[in-house]
Amino acid sequence: MKTLPTHQKSLSPRGFSLIETLLACSLLGAVVCLGAVSFQRLVPKYRLKSAAWEVRSRLAYARTRSVFDGTPVRLRFEEQGYSIERFDGAANQWKDLEKSRLEGVSIRANNTPTFYPQGTVSDLATILVSNPEGTYRITLAISGKVTVRRL
Repeated sequence: MKTLPTHQKSLSPRGFSLIETLLACSLLGAVVCLGAVSFQRLVPKYRLKSAAWEVRSRLAYARTRSVFDGTPVRLRFEEQGYSIERFDGAANQWKDLEKSRLEGVSIRANNTPTFYPQGTVSDLATILVSNPEGTYRITLAISGKVTVRRL
């Protein structure tokens, strides 16, 4: 029978003790908590950017919807959101197509842009989307072109 040298006998698998496992889990928990706190500081920045690009895309949607439906479509802005409305010629009134609330930002607009089937818009519009992280200015030209700039 062959015997193993003494230095190889001590290499048997041992595993981790309960204390080592608890220590590793608590360190991992602390790192995760610190990471979550730093990500929370980024939330307002990305809410602002997301809201500005959503307003821009909804302006483009309203213009496209007006061209394809052959009826006027407008965006009405409120402090925390917007609504898209379509003009119903038969009832001679505006009907809601969509309403949305944008979390963590405020919106100010100098008018209510109305898009026409030719792709044009009623008036120039400047929309400000802001929160403590900053402000985006969205400008709408009479031709329907939309420009977004961070202030």
